[in-house]
Amino acid sequence: MKFVSYWHDIAPAFAGAAQGPVDGHYDVAVIGGGFTGLGAARQLAKAGAKVVVLEAEKVGWGASGRNGGHLNNGLAHSYLAAKAELGKERAIALYKAFDQSIDTLEELIAEEGIDCNFRRAGKLKLASKPQHFQAIARNFEAVHAEADPDTALLSADDLKQEVGAPFFGAMLSKKSAMMHMGRYVVGLGEAAARHGATIFESAAVTEHRQAGGRHHLKSTRGSITADAVLVATGAYTPSIFGYFRRRIIAVGSFIIATRPLTEAEIAATMPGNRTCVTSMNIGNYFRLSPDNRLIFGGRARFSATSDQRSDAKSGAILKASLAEIFPQLANVEIDYCWGGLVDMTKDRFPRAGYHDGVWYAMGYSGHGAQLSTHLGMIMADAILDRPDRNPLKGLEWPAVPGHFGKPWFLPLVGMYYKMLDKVQ
Repeated sequence: MKFVSYWHDIAPAFAGAAQGPVDGHYDVAVIGGGFTGLGAARQLAKAGAKVVVLEAEKVGWGASGRNGGHLNNGLAHSYLAAKAELGKERAIALYKAFDQSIDTLEELIAEEGIDCNFRRAGKLKLASKPQHFQAIARNFEAVHAEADPDTALLSADDLKQEVGAPFFGAMLSKKSAMMHMGRYVVGLGEAAARHGATIFESAAVTEHRQAGGRHHLKSTRGSITADAVLVATGAYTPSIFGYFRRRIIAVGSFIIATRPLTEAEIAATMPGNRTCVTSMNIGNYFRLSPDNRLIFGGRARFSATSDQRSDAKSGAILKASLAEIFPQLANVEIDYCWGGLVDMTKDRFPRAGYHDGVWYAMGYSGHGAQLSTHLGMIMADAILDRPDRNPLKGLEWPAVPGHFGKPWFLPLVGMYYKMLDKVQ
C-alpha cells in the first residue's frame, strides 16, 4: 500500500514551473498553486496581466490533489438550511454558483485540451437511515422547485440499480461530475503558464507587508513586489495571514483507494458509476476512479494533521467503514491511503473578497474541487476591475472564538457528531 495521493501518483509531472530566483515586480501575485490560484492566474494572464504564482510545495500539492475526486453541484448544506440562514435569494445564487462552476470546468477543460477524465456522472446523496430519507425528500422538494429542476428523488428500490448497499433512498443531482484531480491541476497549471503566468514551486511565502502602494513578499526562493495579492491557500494558509487563520479550521480528510475492481465487483457495488455521499454527520463519500478503483473517503478521525502515521490510522478506520457498507469488498486489497486538510469555516460557507488590501478565496469546507477554479476566475475578474460576479460578496466572516490557527477543539467536535449520528 502506498501512502500517497492516488491523484498525485498517477498524474504527469508539472512541466511549467519557472526556474531561477523569485524576483521582480508583478501586477498580481497569487499565493497558492492549487485550483483557485491557478484558475485566477490563467484568467489574469489571458487578460494581459503580469502574474506570478508562489507555491510552497508543488502545483496541486494541497487540497487540490488530495480530495475524493467529486465535482458535486449544489451546496454542502441542505438547501433548506442554507435558505434559513442566508435567505432565499442568496441561497439560490450560491447554489447556482456551484452549478456554474462545473460548467466552467467543462468549458475550460475543452478549451485547454486537458486530459483528465471529466464526466457528468450525477451525485447521489444516500440516506443511511429511514428518517434521513424523510429529510432528504423535504430538501429535494425545495431544491427541485426553487433552484435545480435537474434533480430526482430515488427510492430504495431505485437504488438497486445504482449502489450495491442497503440505503433507504437518495437525492440525485444530475449536473454533478467527476474527473482525475491530478491530471486536471497539472493541465490547469500548464495552461496558466502557456498564457504567460510565471509559476514558482518550492517558494513558500514567509513575509508580507504593504508599503509605498505595493505589496512586498518574501519567499524561500527570493522576494518580489506586486500591485495586488490574491491569497488562495485554504487550509494551508501560512501564519503570516492571521486574519484568515482565525477564520479557517483545518480538518483532516482521509481517503483510501482499492486495487482496480473486476467487472463483476463493479456490478455488485457501483453499477451506477456516480459520485456518492452518505447522510451521516461523520459520513463517507465514494466513487470509481478512471481505472475502476473504489475511492472511499471520510472524516475518519477529527484531526488537524495528515502524515503517514495519521493516515494509516485513518485508513484502517476507512477500511472498516468500507466493509460495513460493502461487505462484498471486505477483503479487497487497498493500494493507496492518503490524507489532506480541508479548509472549513464555522458555518461551512466559502468566502471570497477583499480585506486589508488583500484579495482572497477559500473556506470551501469540503466542496472546493468544483467551486475553486470558478471562484479563482471570478476573483481575477474583480482584480481586473471587471463586473463583480462574486456570489459571496458582503457575507460576514466572524473569527472562530478561541481559535488562532491550531484547532484544539476538533476532538470535542468529533465526539459531538458521533453522538448525533447515534441518536438521529
